[in-house]
Amino acid sequence: MSPEESIGERLRSARLARRLSLRGVAQALGVSASLISQVETGKTRPSVATLYALASYLDVSLDELLGLGAVERPAEQVSEARGDAPARTVPVSSSVQRASENPVIEMENGVRWERLAMQPGGAADPVLVSYAPGASSSIEGKFMQHRGQEYGYVLEGEITLRLEFDTFLLGPGDSFHFDSERPHIVSNQGAVPAKGVWFIVGRGSAGSVVDAGTAERTHGSSGSGTDALHRSVSA
Repeated sequence: MSPEESIGERLRSARLARRLSLRGVAQALGVSASLISQVETGKTRPSVATLYALASYLDVSLDELLGLGAVERPAEQVSEARGDAPARTVPVSSSVQRASENPVIEMENGVRWERLAMQPGGAADPVLVSYAPGASSSIEGKFMQHRGQEYGYVLEGEITLRLEFDTFLLGPGDSFHFDSERPHIVSNQGAVPAKGVWFIVGRGSAGSVVDAGTAERTHGSSGSGTDALHRSVSA
């Protein structure tokens, strides 16, 4: 079974466990039911935008998506004393993950995720992200939206970040942070591969992909651009 097929099957299992139809999920996310079907059957690789929208909507963690599940690790016990209070034991967990052990997701259009060492069930998803020349988080020209906060640091090459109506070109040593509910697209418009470390904190169960043209048409309407875009998603 290929990695893409296993990921698709996990998404399908999560959808069926929640008694959701293909058409219902597709309508909620603003994508076609045939696209979701092709992702679930492994006939196509999802873009970052589609994968994140599906995983967020179905409330599937990155580890669950990779088929890792919860991993129980032994915890050291250390004593902590505060003032006159009696000492208490505090569990401390740690892990070392070799590069050859990084779980990998290969996505459409030359985007690659490698899940880095993390605490099972932790608040952050740490990912080593690679973008081939011309790669984009959405080849359909659609923005991503999901709950949480995103942090990133560019290691190699150049990354173009479109954040609502602003565009930023980021090179080695540059970093970023934004609220993930703001519409965004990440791409590599350069001639060499780009790589960076991303941390997504507090990803919730809401996610969507929205046409970039729709975002531009909502700009200037009543309320903020983000609020107007949310209204267009739910309409």
